[in-house]
Amino acid sequence: MRRLYRPIRGPRLLPRAGAAVVSVMCVLCAVCALGFPSLPSAPPETVRAPDRATRITSEVLRLTQETEETRRRYEQAQRAAKEERARSREIDRLLEGRRVVSDTLREDVGSAAREQYRTGGFTAVPADESAAEDPFELMAVQVPDARRRARLARMVDEDDRKSRRLVAEGEELALSRPELDRDSERLREEVRALEARLVAARGDLNTMAQAAIDNGRCAPLRRALAGGGGTGADHAAAQTPARWTRPVTSYQLTAGFGGVGANWASTHSGQDFAVPSGTPVRSIGAGTVVAAGCGGAFGISLVVQHDDGWYSQYAHLAATFVTPGQQVRAGQWIGLSGTTGNSTGPHLHFEIRTSPEFGSAIDPVPWLNARGVRL
Repeated sequence: MRRLYRPIRGPRLLPRAGAAVVSVMCVLCAVCALGFPSLPSAPPETVRAPDRATRITSEVLRLTQETEETRRRYEQAQRAAKEERARSREIDRLLEGRRVVSDTLREDVGSAAREQYRTGGFTAVPADESAAEDPFELMAVQVPDARRRARLARMVDEDDRKSRRLVAEGEELALSRPELDRDSERLREEVRALEARLVAARGDLNTMAQAAIDNGRCAPLRRALAGGGGTGADHAAAQTPARWTRPVTSYQLTAGFGGVGANWASTHSGQDFAVPSGTPVRSIGAGTVVAAGCGGAFGISLVVQHDDGWYSQYAHLAATFVTPGQQVRAGQWIGLSGTTGNSTGPHLHFEIRTSPEFGSAIDPVPWLNARGVRL
């Protein structure tokens, strides 16, 4: 039988020219490996910084919203437990009253029964003894007493029904109270855990903001990348149709305009709003961002020129969402509060100016009051 293949007796050698080409290629590969270092597995810090800033900002906003929502549910559970305890006390009071009423009614019914037994069934005697000889007159005299006894019997039954309903409600409240207490305790622990995480996230935000100032790179964040978050009041206020609004929604007023102290070279040039780091800061009115600061006494800051020629400044921020030249509307988020610059703690420094430059500030409180904004 003929063979259909040729056996391979050994490796086939390349022609001399082919071997030379392979040798040259190997040398080139070795040179490339030695001459060009391998690329790092992660992008450099300058590339990662915006992603890190976005992540930290998103974490602060998300935790703020979660903490507010969990605290709201915890307060609701506390109110429900308080209302249940008050209702239980009210039921005890009502049952005590029902027992007094029931005892009185039953005593009255017992008296009528004893009188009926003593007189052989007649509890009323005619005033005229001659009428007692007439059975029809005697029965007529008993009618009012019979009606009274029937009314007493109905009152006793109704009192029993009310007492049973109150007892059943009290038992139901007693059964539900342990579960309500457990829910309240669970929510309280959730609030504590979220608050601890929020404190840590705000610390990261402040550290990031200071690092940006130290590097001279206070780049604005894109609000879409930072995501949602914030409190319910912040979201509602961001949709305000009003022409003028407050720069923050929940706050405590601290240092006012014209104050003196060791923290200022002369007098205080604005109004301070004590708020936690990461609180959304809003433009008080429509206008154009004309300046963004990165360092100095004001730290990270913004200046907005409004349509009527006035200027508003927002200082000691941790991050911004807008850039110079950008149009903003009243209530729009333009940044997050922080503690950058000459700051002793998280707050927003707010000014109203006649020009974009420092030194032209006026008292912002009466200025806002004149435009319908009460602080």
